[in-house]
Amino acid sequence: MARNKKAKPKKELKMPAIKSEELNLAVHFVANILVPVVRFMFRVVPSGIEKLPKSGSYILVANHVTNVDALAVAYFIYKHLHRGPHFMAKESLFRVPVLGPLITAAGQIPVYRSTHRNDAPLRAANAYLEAGHCIAIFPEGTLTRDPELWPMRGRTGAVRLALETGVPVYPVGQWGSEKVLPQYGSKFRPGFWKKVHVVVGDEIDLAKYRHAQLQPAEVQEATELVMDKITELVERLRGEKAPAERWNPANAGQAAHGNFKKKGK
Repeated sequence: MARNKKAKPKKELKMPAIKSEELNLAVHFVANILVPVVRFMFRVVPSGIEKLPKSGSYILVANHVTNVDALAVAYFIYKHLHRGPHFMAKESLFRVPVLGPLITAAGQIPVYRSTHRNDAPLRAANAYLEAGHCIAIFPEGTLTRDPELWPMRGRTGAVRLALETGVPVYPVGQWGSEKVLPQYGSKFRPGFWKKVHVVVGDEIDLAKYRHAQLQPAEVQEATELVMDKITELVERLRGEKAPAERWNPANAGQAAHGNFKKKGK
C-alpha cells in the first residue's frame, strides 16, 4: 500500500516594504481600480471621523460580517480619511497570481493561519505603526458566526499589537454590507444606492493594560473590552441590542476559519 506523501509546506510570503509615504504610487494604483468598483456596489456613509487623529499611527478595529467589509473599510480610509489602508489579511489572498503581488505592493500584510508563525507579519505591522501609518484589523479573525450577524468573540492579536506599540485603538462599527453580499452567500446584489454605514467610536481606554508583564487573562479582558466597544457601535447602527452573551464558535462546534456553513452541510 502506497504511503500518503506529507504535504509540502507552502512558501513563506513576501512582506510589504515599509514606505514613509502612506499614499504612494502603488496605493493610488490599486485605489484607482477599486474605488469605481466600490461605488458601483454600495455607498459608504461615514460618521465619527472627527474622533480620529489627523495624522500619526493608530489601529482601527471593526466587526466582520461579509467578504466585502474590507472594501468598505478600505474605501473609508482612503477616500474619507485620506490615508493609505493597511490590513492584516488572510494568506490565501496573497497566493493568488497578480492579486497577491498587487496588494502586497499596496501595503497589505499577509497573516498565516496554519502554515507558518506570524512573527514576520507582526514585525511588518509594528514597522508600519512606527512609521506613523494606521492599520485596520478585524479582531474576530474571520466572518462572524453569530446567527444574527452580531460581533462574535474576538482574538487577541489586535490588542497585543496595540499594547506592544503603545498606539491608540479606535472601534469601528459597520453595517449594510450584508445587503450587498450575504454572509458566505453567492447572491451578489450590488447597488450604488445601498448604504454601508461606517461609524468610528471614541478611543478605547487601554491604560489599565499598558504595563510590563501583562498576564494572558488581562489580554483576554482587554480583547473583551474592544469587542464590547465595537458591539455598541453596531447596536447603534442596527437600532437594537446585541445578545447578552457573545457568540463563541468553539462552544458551537464551529471551525475557527473558513466557510462554516458549507462545511456543516
